[in-house]
Amino acid sequence: MNIVVVSAGLSSPSSTRLLADRLAAATLQHADAETEVIELRELATEIAQHFVTGFPPARLAAALDAVAAADGLIAVTPVFAASYSGLFKSFFDLIDKDALTGKPVLLGATGGTARHSLVTEHALRPLFAYLRALVLPTAVYAASEDWGEEGLAQRIARAGAELARFTAPAAVPGAGSAPDVDTAAAIAPRSPTGAITSVDPAHGFVTVPFEQRLAALRVP
Repeated sequence: MNIVVVSAGLSSPSSTRLLADRLAAATLQHADAETEVIELRELATEIAQHFVTGFPPARLAAALDAVAAADGLIAVTPVFAASYSGLFKSFFDLIDKDALTGKPVLLGATGGTARHSLVTEHALRPLFAYLRALVLPTAVYAASEDWGEEGLAQRIARAGAELARFTAPAAVPGAGSAPDVDTAAAIAPRSPTGAITSVDPAHGFVTVPFEQRLAALRVP
């Protein structure tokens, strides 16, 4: 299993890369996988060249191929003007329109203040939904004051466990000893209505009939 980590941090070291590394480490605690890190700051010139020439230089082509071939993706960006960075968006603008279809993606972002904590929901999640990726329920935002706090560590651990579960090979039901299939559709936990959920299916689901809920509201 191969997990590709895309970090759009602009400095070295950067909090964006630190968050990306911690998300990858949390995933590897629950999965036997290899990771490959793509630092977009090292590809900035190649990305610009691709836009004006229409042809990706070799290093950029290898990075785009790695993302397309990955079993799962971790994508982390710093916040600029209340959204993802231009470098981050430019890279994913170059991804083939079908490359992320059904691929589990764990989202992360970093910023200087908690005021940007919803950037993962109003900017990142719609972008990857448009690319038809399987965006995981838990996204992780880290403000400057979050580092070293227990809450951030808990969110990272939960997100890593989700990515490991969504990317782990799962056997096709009734296939006996048939080869495993590595597909998110086969292992994504779902509620009885079919909605994707972060609840572990092993814990089961309790469904209360609607009529019973109404009866509980009636005045004696």
